[in-house]
Amino acid sequence: MPLNRYPSRMISVILLAALMLSACGSEKPAPEAAPTAMPTLSPLPSTIPEPSPTAEPAAQQVSGLTGLPVQEGSLPRPLAVMINNAPAARPQSGVSEADILYEVLAEGGITRIIGIFQSHTGVVKIGPIRSIRPYLIDIGESYGGVTVHAGGSPAAYAILQRQKKEDMDEIGKAGAYFWRDKERKAPHNLYSNAAKLREGAAKLGYAGSVAVPGYQFTDPDFLPTEGEAAAELNVNFLLKSYTVGYKYDAQRRTYLRSVNGKPHLDLNNNNPVEAANVMVIGADHKVLDDVGRLQIDVELGGEALLFQRGTVLKGKWARNPGDIIRFVKADGTEALMYPGVTHILIVPNSPSFSSHVEYPVSPSRD
Repeated sequence: MPLNRYPSRMISVILLAALMLSACGSEKPAPEAAPTAMPTLSPLPSTIPEPSPTAEPAAQQVSGLTGLPVQEGSLPRPLAVMINNAPAARPQSGVSEADILYEVLAEGGITRIIGIFQSHTGVVKIGPIRSIRPYLIDIGESYGGVTVHAGGSPAAYAILQRQKKEDMDEIGKAGAYFWRDKERKAPHNLYSNAAKLREGAAKLGYAGSVAVPGYQFTDPDFLPTEGEAAAELNVNFLLKSYTVGYKYDAQRRTYLRSVNGKPHLDLNNNNPVEAANVMVIGADHKVLDDVGRLQIDVELGGEALLFQRGTVLKGKWARNPGDIIRFVKADGTEALMYPGVTHILIVPNSPSFSSHVEYPVSPSRD
């Protein structure tokens, strides 16, 4: 009997050990956790938010006139402001904050400045503001701008009224958006600012934004591979009191402007009036009357010089209907602009285009 009990005990022990091993195996972590603790493979909005168009940072807008990023909001419609350039009107206000700056003859040898303002929406003072001529209307409108002026020639008024132009005239219905500065004598003391002009344009029912032609720009770090070295230039319109100079500043990468040998500074902020691109173009001028009013052809095209990064490029200027003035190289392609402000000086073709612009002769680049 005792011999018979021993095997049964062995069997019991073996069974007990098997049960224990089975129990131990059941305590291992299950390959799948409970549904409430298992993260789903599909992204949940509460834990992994999907990117949305409104959540993504908006791409920074770049100005088609300067090639520079726009600091605030969208670009408004340009303002084309006629700025007095008589000696008594200097220094002017706001001229360093224009995207494009033109200088062109008015009459009697004096010149007028046209500031195309778009990127800088908070210009606190612009002027002194002066009268308009037909070709000045044409230039301002080529950028889609609201033309801003105080009076004008009979021919200019005929165009404004007959064609129902969108302009702001201090002598006319927009007078409330200008003011006179008591520090200066009339007529060299009329001013406005960007906020007032845009407010007035809106109340007059003018569109706040329009399609604006732009330039083509190159990388600011690219060095010119064409043209001749030209670190400075002088432009003489007719009178000696309207001699304009530009000198290249390699650190600023701009041409600093001077008038009659003195730096041209903005009265608002004492900043230099400067340009990354200086275009000098020749146009046909015709005297119309005894006052000396002119007819200037700003459509035909002609000889031109383009100064950039301490070099000068010879070429032509051209303008298609409804477009802006552009610089065309000898190979027929449009020259690329460097990001920044562009100045365009329109001089007479007589006695010759070259007689109005001088710059030191330097060897041609390879």
